[in-house]
Amino acid sequence: MRYGTRYRFGGFGSGYFPYAVKWLLIVNIALFVLYFFAVRMGLGSLFKMFALTPRAVLEHFAVWQLATYMFLHDPLGFGHILFNMLALWMFGADLENTWGTRRFLNYYFLCGIGAGICDVIVSSLAGVMSTSTIGASGAIYGLLLAYGVLYPDRTVLFSFLFPIKAKYFVMIIGAIAFLSSLGSMGSGVSHVAHLGGMLFGYIYLKGRFFRIDLGYFQREYHAWRVRRARRKFEVYMRKRNSPRDPWVQ
Repeated sequence: MRYGTRYRFGGFGSGYFPYAVKWLLIVNIALFVLYFFAVRMGLGSLFKMFALTPRAVLEHFAVWQLATYMFLHDPLGFGHILFNMLALWMFGADLENTWGTRRFLNYYFLCGIGAGICDVIVSSLAGVMSTSTIGASGAIYGLLLAYGVLYPDRTVLFSFLFPIKAKYFVMIIGAIAFLSSLGSMGSGVSHVAHLGGMLFGYIYLKGRFFRIDLGYFQREYHAWRVRRARRKFEVYMRKRNSPRDPWVQ
């Protein structure tokens, strides 16, 4: 399949706003507003149990945090949610239009939860157990990776200013995330989660080439039946057109 190299906003230029992207935007923004006002009213602690904390996951089995942390963003500033939601809109819409809603959501949550798992593992190995991580950045980095794989020659705007092919864009942000993750534990920004989202996204995308596809076997069985019926028909036609044995009634 060929893809154009001209840049376009997936959610706006396509003329169709995908279902999953739309509701992810609505839920994330609504929870950000609630969290924002809760902090201003001194009720921010109510949201702490939904942030990803390695100690809570490993010692208190708070596994729900691996999913809920993706829907919380820094209530003290707008940059965090602004970047994530813009990226979700700009890159996620094309992916959902290509994959469909179900596969898109599977991929989104796989990357987000996978990023959380990586953060918990690395934090526990580094002995940083009480830090909290929030934000959909792990899932978003997974979307950016998928966009670069599916549309490698499409032009995007790096930092919203410089045109660059998607495949190079993904390489750059991956390198930045890797270099930033070195010695960044406890810095307040989980670059390990960014890398984790890209890692799980890469495994998913590459794994599709080896995944068992039941539809493939169904198609092959149907094709085999068609070939067998065609051979029987050809044998029948040859017998019908051949000279008949006079002793055969």
